Amino acid sequence: MDIWTVLGVALLAYWAGVSWAKARNLLPSFASATGPILTLHTKRGKRLLEWAATPERFWRAWGNFGLGVALVVAAGTLFMLITSAASTLANPPAPSAVNQPRNALVIPGVSDFMPPSVAAEIVVGLFVGMVVHEFGHGLLCRVEGIEVDSMGAVLLAVLPIGAFVQPDEESQRNADRGSQARMFAAGVTNNFLVVVVAFALLFGPVAGAVGVASGGLVGDVYDGSAAAAAGVGAGDRVTEVAGTPVANNSEFQQALHDAESREVTVTLAGGEQVRVDRHLLVTGVAADSPLADLDTGSVLTEVNDTEVYTQAGLEAAVQNRTVATFETANGTSVTAPAGAFVTIVPNAPADEHGLPAEDDVIVTRMGGERIATGGNMRDALAAREPGETVTVEAYVNGTVESYEVTLGEQDDGSSYFGGVIAPGVSGLTASGFGAQLYPAEAFLTLVSGNVDGTGLGLLLGGAASGLVGFLQGIAAALFLPLLSLIDPTLAFNFPGFAGVNENFYVVDGVVPDAAVFVFANVLLWTGWINLNLAFFNCIPAFPLDGGHLLRTVAEAVTARLPISDRQAVTRAITTSIGLTMLASLVIMFFGPQLLS
Repeated sequence: MDIWTVLGVALLAYWAGVSWAKARNLLPSFASATGPILTLHTKRGKRLLEWAATPERFWRAWGNFGLGVALVVAAGTLFMLITSAASTLANPPAPSAVNQPRNALVIPGVSDFMPPSVAAEIVVGLFVGMVVHEFGHGLLCRVEGIEVDSMGAVLLAVLPIGAFVQPDEESQRNADRGSQARMFAAGVTNNFLVVVVAFALLFGPVAGAVGVASGGLVGDVYDGSAAAAAGVGAGDRVTEVAGTPVANNSEFQQALHDAESREVTVTLAGGEQVRVDRHLLVTGVAADSPLADLDTGSVLTEVNDTEVYTQAGLEAAVQNRTVATFETANGTSVTAPAGAFVTIVPNAPADEHGLPAEDDVIVTRMGGERIATGGNMRDALAAREPGETVTVEAYVNGTVESYEVTLGEQDDGSSYFGGVIAPGVSGLTASGFGAQLYPAEAFLTLVSGNVDGTGLGLLLGGAASGLVGFLQGIAAALFLPLLSLIDPTLAFNFPGFAGVNENFYVVDGVVPDAAVFVFANVLLWTGWINLNLAFFNCIPAFPLDGGHLLRTVAEAVTARLPISDRQAVTRAITTSIGLTMLASLVIMFFGPQLLS
């Protein structure tokens, strides 16, 4: 029986016990139950609020600042949700892990992006977010003279999952609109403050103490690969290849490239030596590639009647042949052009000089230089200057033609051809070893708050420094658990220093690695959850804080209008916007599945 089954049975047993006690009035007066959720009420926390609210002028200024922030975020959230829903209706995206409804839940093991290995850190982050949020409401209640009826904690079985502050309804109604607005905005403001503190600690001293372990970092292995057959698995760290020490992923790949024999011995971090009998596994083929009949997962055995079992052997076999015959172990044989598989971008230099826009072409030569792979073409472009005219030989619809293309210029000053270049030979990628290497350095860079030079850096507007750079780092942290969907150059997501990647990092100093990793994970998930809680609570719909702020703003507007039934107009405004928000959320989460 797995751990989740055990926990599920335990939760059902707890639920049954609480329901039994509730039905017989055996629960204490300070406890109430709704399903498996137990709520504990107390008035003792009011003394803490009294003490904490002593500098009232400071807290009122903090409340005004937070109110401004919350109103701006609420307006931005309103705009974003409506435009996202409209975009979904106009052009429904394909269903993916990002728009699966279950992935909107902050539940480890249910959401694809929240693995059970960081469940404890996620619970801590959620609890901290709830406590500081509700404490903000309670604090501003005291400052604004609004009575607090009770406060307490919310438990799922024995796990604290939240907190609450319950204002006295009559006292709240008697408070002026400004006092109510500051009180409702205080929870969101506190969540944003926690975000800043958590990520400042994470980006600074904590991530700064972490380094990348040496070796080739095996994040995963392909099914049917040589590595899988030899027993190499996810989390392994290769320190030597054929007796050659390797310090990082690049050196590991180069050592495999340089090893000519089919069988190669690799040494793992624990000292174990493993013999790997290499074969060339097809790991991917572009959809419209002329080699699309060579299925992913098949084994490529010969190219032009030459046996191949490594990537280097594949490239050598096509180096002097622009048309090659590819054969697999299952008997499939395909003859096609061998070069760089490129999709031409409309109105770009290649399109303007004759190559057909939105078509897929195979570039075989550039400036007289043989182009056998997508990597060859990227290297050839990197060696040329913008404005240079180059002769390009390409297969278009099966016919080879020559084109004179004047290269454009990209924002970074490099040359621009005007095509999306697929990796591998004619869009086919293959691996003789079969490992997916873990980009530990790239992840550590992002966890340190630096988005420069990454796909996220381009997404968020490029390099920055100071406060803007810090805010960009926080924005990037939002995407860390689903990073592979945002930045295609990264094959993995980053839920923290946990699970398979824990073997790929080391800590500089006397503090044990595990302690630093746990603290880093708590900071990451506390910041991540608080940021999402703040944005979610700013949605202008009841019963969220944004809904209360919407009503306050609507009342302030209608109070200045020459109408008799201001309450009816206020209700119409809040209800219509609230229903619009609800419809937008439903469309965003369920639209891709229903409309695609």
